[in-house]
Amino acid sequence: MIKVGCCGFPKAKKEYYAHFPVVEVQQTFYQPPKVETAQKWRAEAPPGFEFTLKTWQLITHPPSSPTYRRLKIEIDKRDRYGFFRPTDEVLAAWERTREIAGALEAQIVLFQCPASFTPTKEHIANMRAFFRAIERDGLHFIWEPRGEWEEEEIKGLCQELDLIHGVDPFQRPPVYGEIAYFRLHGISGYRYRYTAEDLNRLLQWCQEYEKVYCLFNNITMFEDALRMKEMVGDKKTTQDRPHIATPGEGQSTPMALASETAKSRWLLPREDMFGSSSTKDGPMSRTIGSPCWRLGSSYE
Repeated sequence: MIKVGCCGFPKAKKEYYAHFPVVEVQQTFYQPPKVETAQKWRAEAPPGFEFTLKTWQLITHPPSSPTYRRLKIEIDKRDRYGFFRPTDEVLAAWERTREIAGALEAQIVLFQCPASFTPTKEHIANMRAFFRAIERDGLHFIWEPRGEWEEEEIKGLCQELDLIHGVDPFQRPPVYGEIAYFRLHGISGYRYRYTAEDLNRLLQWCQEYEKVYCLFNNITMFEDALRMKEMVGDKKTTQDRPHIATPGEGQSTPMALASETAKSRWLLPREDMFGSSSTKDGPMSRTIGSPCWRLGSSYE
């Protein structure tokens, strides 16, 4: 199953609901809405529509992050927020996030970290303490790390803490999780419009998983998500048709070889496709030829 949607509502909710089965709520990151507001969103959405949400920035981001400019509350003791710190303030921020998740009947919560959340002993200890302490309510937790994290470090923490590795698949492959959670930030940045070739490649990657979320987060997210949704629908229609053997079927054709190359692309370096780039959340780059991926960000 492939679910296509956007990070946030790029159109009026009524119009959005008519086109997509899922949305990733962004408001919960900056300042969670009232529970009554979340309940209203749930009631207005059609049956079966799915909300995922981004956890409150007080959990993942320090007060030095420019995203705090959109925070609507005053905070003191600024050293007690962000980076999964084992403080009452961070745990209270999770309880608020969990409350909104319940009101939306969400199944998935995203923890997106800034690049400054690096794999230090303190940060890793904070993660362990946080995820072992909180109530999960059966939620799936997506972790999208940035900064210098080795693949084995990510995989180990995901296994230990029951997390799913969330990624932009055009920047790096996921290393752990029962589902795939793709966030499309734009190959060269937020203003990037995905080409038909890009979306075909994305569709091939999606077909490697039983359940995939494809959530667009670029300036043309609504249009690009619509095109991707149409491609997913066309692919399903094609798969439902009776199979008719063709002459030479089973031989190694150029198309078959290309398909095998696409399937194995997670295992290969991707220097031939992408170098450094930037997203709405800040510049992205990666150390070529290394399992350590660098997703730098000044937008924290």
